[in-house]
Formats: sequence, structure tokens, C-alpha cells
Amino acid sequence: MKKSLMIALFGLFVVGAASTGHADVNAGISIGSDGVKSFYVAVGEEYQVPQKEIVVARERKIPDDELPVLFFIANRADVQPEAVLDLRLSGLSWMEVSLHFGLHANVFYIDVPGTYGPPYGKALGHFKNRSRRQWREIRLGDPDIINLVNLRFISEHYNWSADDVIKMREKGKSFVAINDGVKKARDDQSKKTEMAQEDKSKAKSQGKGKKK
Repeated sequence: MKKSLMIALFGLFVVGAASTGHADVNAGISIGSDGVKSFYVAVGEEYQVPQKEIVVARERKIPDDELPVLFFIANRADVQPEAVLDLRLSGLSWMEVSLHFGLHANVFYIDVPGTYGPPYGKALGHFKNRSRRQWREIRLGDPDIINLVNLRFISEHYNWSADDVIKMREKGKSFVAINDGVKKARDDQSKKTEMAQEDKSKAKSQGKGKKK
């Protein structure tokens, strides 16, 4: 009897939790690591989409590194993510999906000074080897679009050096791992800044006390 009651209460808890966006993403990615969860949260914040839409895309087998691409295109094209998702799952490349909504390769460009090896040397090379007038004619492959969109996403979301992101990617790290590393580094910086400010405030207070 007690066991049946506990099962019923657990079922009610799950149903109640599913009514919130935050609970949706936790339920959908409970098997993932904290790094994966923070990646999904960051994607939702950057593209201003409910976490339940991220869960839907994930359940429909969109790889983690491609989630930012999905929501970037939907955002730039001003369409529902589901419309972009349906086209992608129909077999179209990301470039073909973009062109369908009137977006050309120039929307994926991010200005990063310097010369890089793969994969960014190739992705950025498409633009550097052509005049801006020719950028609309460029046809990027899926890897190029994934690398460029994620570079913009992580560097802009955390206000972080794009060069640092590129170097981590060159070492073969996934964007989930890069996001996790950058988030932790930024959080550490914030904590150090807060501690320094607190120490400075305490020093000023103690100085005023001594003058009295």
C-alpha cells in the first residue's frame, strides 16, 4: 500500500515539474552531464528560446553542436525553430536550409583577425579569398557553418575572446566542452573580481575607522 502511494506521488511530481520550462530541460537531459545542461541553458539564453524547444530538437536527434545553428537560423530568418528543424530533418544541408529562408553565407561570417589552421582556416578562408560582393555566392559546408555559428555563440554569449575559442576547437574539443570551459573560466574571473572589490571596500572602511 505504501509503495503504491509513493509511486502515485512520484507520478504527480513528474507531471507538475513538466509544467515549467526549467523542469522540462532537466527532465529531458537528466542523463547528461552538468556541462551538457549548461550548454543547453546557454543556448536558450542566447537565442531566447524556451528550454522545451531545445528538448524537442534534441529528442528529434539534432546533435548538440548543431543546436546553436538551428536557433541562429530561426532567429535570423525570424521563423519558428520547428520550421527550420523540419527542413533540416528532411535531408537538407544547413546551407540549403538557410537559402530556403533567404539567408546567404554572409550571415555566418564573424570577423576574427589572425591566421588559423583547421577547422577555422578553411571556414574563414571562404570569405577572405573573395570580395564582399561575392559572399552571397559562397556555399558553406555543414562543418563550416557549425564551427562559425558556435564560435559566434560562445564568444558573444560570454563576452569571451574568439581567439581562445578557436584555439580550443583546434585541439579537437567539442563545443559542449568549450562552452563548459569558458563558462567556468568566466565564473572564476567574476568571483576574483568580486573578492577584490570586497577587499578594497573593507580596506577603505578600516582606513576610515582609523582616522576617527
